[in-house]
Amino acid sequence: MPYVNIKITQEGATPEQKERLIQGVTELLQKELGKNPATTVVVIEEVPTDNWGVGGESITKRRAKGV
Repeated sequence: MPYVNIKITQEGATPEQKERLIQGVTELLQKELGKNPATTVVVIEEVPTDNWGVGGESITKRRAKGV
């Protein structure tokens, strides 16, 4: 039973986009590894940009600087 955890910043991904991610990851695991879609679990976690850092800065600060 595959378990996939996708973490993205909380910046407005729509329910439709998240549904496509879940479907796409499930289909990829089936196609490439022969995994059963009925037992594939996909979890999407949305993290506030204040809680996600790259290069010593939060994504909030990086976005404000245009990085």
